[in-house]
Amino acid sequence: MCYGYDGEGALRDSLERRGASRRSFLRGSLATAAGVAVLGTAGPAGALAPAKKPARGRPVPPGRISIQLYTLRSIMTGAGVEQTLAHLADTGYPRVELAGYYGRTAAQLRSLLDGLGIRASSSHDGISATPAALETKLANAVTMGQRYVNVPYLASASLAQWQTWAEQMNTEAAAARMLGLAYGYHNHAHEFTTDLGGGVTPWDVLTSELDPALVHLEVDLYWAVTGGKGLGMSDADSIDFAIDTVLSTPQQVRQYHVKDRNPANGDHADLGTGYIEFARIFRAHQVEEYIVENDSPDVTPIQTADVGYAYLRGLRF
Repeated sequence: MCYGYDGEGALRDSLERRGASRRSFLRGSLATAAGVAVLGTAGPAGALAPAKKPARGRPVPPGRISIQLYTLRSIMTGAGVEQTLAHLADTGYPRVELAGYYGRTAAQLRSLLDGLGIRASSSHDGISATPAALETKLANAVTMGQRYVNVPYLASASLAQWQTWAEQMNTEAAAARMLGLAYGYHNHAHEFTTDLGGGVTPWDVLTSELDPALVHLEVDLYWAVTGGKGLGMSDADSIDFAIDTVLSTPQQVRQYHVKDRNPANGDHADLGTGYIEFARIFRAHQVEEYIVENDSPDVTPIQTADVGYAYLRGLRF
């Protein structure tokens, strides 16, 4: 899942409609796991093996590193909200991406983050059910001082529905732009694997009908790679698929969700413990935000946050 949305279920449904199953495209990972280069693996107690010395090259700009707070949802309750955000600030995160307001108003959460020196630069907010809901969503984003507002998930097997959503997102994006906000869409895997008829996919609809002048893309690299796997590609080819996805879209790719993929079972993995070659992806295209995420933290959410920040700070591409 990603922010409570069942990305795995949507992918599974799309593959079942194609006559495939999730199991079939994960089998190939087992054969290649032994040869996959990883930066470290979690041991029984969760300790990480020493990371390989990073290659020479440019670093990820530290001011562009963020984390999707859905990763930390299990401890973002009560006093845990302040404690968790304080830990992120101490770790070095300058930004976070919101997944709700944790029982606070936007103004209250903004005050808390300001006191810690963290900016909520982005958020995941569903497509608006009413004009009033859109107004509230955008007003909260302005209060938070955000730059980006992203739709986190849509799923349907109907071509007409995806076309309707694209039209609505263009309308919402125009309203967001008037307030100085950038409006984007965040992918899962099913956008690449759902056949809407005649081989047309949701990704085809989005990239052909979302206005590039208004809507950008927040590409989730784990899900893009998983989409490639769902189409029957090898591990290596699925990474190429993700790169091609980023480079071929007419919309700007302005944000990445940076999360790794376990070579043995295809599950989410803490950064540097899977096989996705982020350096190669980042060389192909740089973005304005590199957002750490793991839908199911390997050991604890805090460790995932710490490992993710350290990985991005140490990466060279």
